Amino acid sequence: MTDSAPRRRVRVRAPELTGKGGWLNTGDEQYTLADLRGRIVLLDFWTFCCINCLHVLDELRELEERHRDTLVVIGVHSPKFAHEAEHRAVVDAVERYGVAHPVLDDPELATWKQYAVRAWPTLVVIDPEGYVVAQHSGEGHAHTLERLVTELEAEHEAKGTLRRGDGPYVPPEPEPTSLRFPGKALLLPSGNLLVSDTTRHQLVELEGDGETVVWRIGSGARGFADGGRREASFNEPQGLALLDDGSVVVADMVNHALRRLDPATGEVTTLAGTGRQWWRGAATSGPARAVDLSSPWDVAVFGGKVWIAMAGVHQLWTYDPVARTVAVAAGTADEGLVDGPAAEAWFAQPSGLAATADRLWLADSETSALRWVDPDGYVHTAVGTGLFDFGRRDGAAGQALLQHPLGVTALPDGSVAVADTYNHALRRYDPATGEVTTLATDLREPSDAVLVGGDLVVVESARHRLTRLRLPEEALRVEPVAHRTGRAATKVAPGRLRLDVVFRAPAGRIPDTRYGPSTRLLVSSTPPELLLKGEGADTELSRELELNPDVTEGVLHVSAMAASCDDGRAGGTSRPETGEGHPACHVHQQDWGVPLRLAEGGTDRLPLVLAGMDEQEAVAQTP
Repeated sequence: MTDSAPRRRVRVRAPELTGKGGWLNTGDEQYTLADLRGRIVLLDFWTFCCINCLHVLDELRELEERHRDTLVVIGVHSPKFAHEAEHRAVVDAVERYGVAHPVLDDPELATWKQYAVRAWPTLVVIDPEGYVVAQHSGEGHAHTLERLVTELEAEHEAKGTLRRGDGPYVPPEPEPTSLRFPGKALLLPSGNLLVSDTTRHQLVELEGDGETVVWRIGSGARGFADGGRREASFNEPQGLALLDDGSVVVADMVNHALRRLDPATGEVTTLAGTGRQWWRGAATSGPARAVDLSSPWDVAVFGGKVWIAMAGVHQLWTYDPVARTVAVAAGTADEGLVDGPAAEAWFAQPSGLAATADRLWLADSETSALRWVDPDGYVHTAVGTGLFDFGRRDGAAGQALLQHPLGVTALPDGSVAVADTYNHALRRYDPATGEVTTLATDLREPSDAVLVGGDLVVVESARHRLTRLRLPEEALRVEPVAHRTGRAATKVAPGRLRLDVVFRAPAGRIPDTRYGPSTRLLVSSTPPELLLKGEGADTELSRELELNPDVTEGVLHVSAMAASCDDGRAGGTSRPETGEGHPACHVHQQDWGVPLRLAEGGTDRLPLVLAGMDEQEAVAQTP
């Protein structure tokens, strides 16, 4: 449902901000909306497992800095996984990802429900008088928000309702540790260990003891620069892989790039990526330095190529070190768990890779799954069922449960160790028996492990250290726990359901039709039998669905995209529809997984806001 016509801005009174976990980054001060009156408030509904949420954190940094005396960004942490409801985990995540604004910890989703949020991330703008004036889901809204904040500043400055000054953000005190939220580790030919010190934007070479620092590589500040150990810069580096020539490939996650480290000299160069984030419609293959990537989280050498866990687009890509090219290897870029041929498979934020002679293992974090790719490119699932089921359960792989694993390590006997991150455990899957067991517990957010002799050196990310474990002859036994996501299911009536994806092109923009329709809508369901009608892709953002009355519960998967360009007729010289000039063009994109419960008396309309306001819902609250 698109709308680009100018109209009066809809305003809805903003509900109060409540969260059982309280406030972070405020120096222990507690805030209400009344305390923020006179400021423009941007609520960022996020959860720290979500790669799209992490993208938005980076999109907002420049906006926050430019409007620091008028704009207050507040992160409303709204958990998906059970671990994300733990207050200590939220505190860690705020530091880990460099969140430089106040955060409200809302473990029971109270504020999420009050604002009728249905997706991570969702952005809500509140004007200085306390009214909601805009809502956006997904990524790519920085330009729209910049324009809106500037308009609100002018409007409320004229009305006398704008209050300038310092915001409520109080930075936490830095902790003196050698590593800070390390991500991945690699055993070097020298016997030393290389660790991605993610939060400090560095690589650290440690002696074999895993503690003594040999070198730090990188300036320690966010950046994207090649050079020597002190001159080079990274931005939240993660995965590491060793090439045949002894150099190391680094997944430079927030820079959307692959870097190369020469361990002997400390020299850092760029192998792949432009520094820009990939969006639908961009190239998916070509010269490595000319193609955009999206949050590469891990790397592994398999079949003569460097495979990339491209978490930002739910795909696997490859880098060819001989041809110096990149290409998509598996995944449609839709989020979910679907096995099959590489071109048809769905992933959900793949974050860990490990290669053997005949399998590429991967930790598919958002589906809490362990999966693998065979030499023919066919994708299989060993453990895991989908986006909403997770927990800690050993036993047969078909009923075993993990919780947001980030790492996987091949073991000498053909089994694999899984860094079961949100269960604070190291798990083991044996393909020979089809059994899942537990190797170790009481780890703190383990994100990777590396085999060193007969030991596993585990990256305990939230304890800021490497921990050495002797591989046990017998696995531990733990009590089973199962969870489903805490999001409440939307009650819908059986039969016809109107799906409306709301998109209002920002002021001064028109649809980008240079390469065809400017919008795309893809709909599917779990189980597939939930949808009798309406599945598939089309260009309209509204669709009539028919739900199967015999399926009482399920998940509706919706992926929407809308592209728009600055309209030269609004004061510039660009005409995107003719290709004249150089318009600034933007893509708005979001994936929703909406749990549904079919019941008489349920709604027959499901609105999902991509950008703008759903005025059918807002009209009753408009002052």
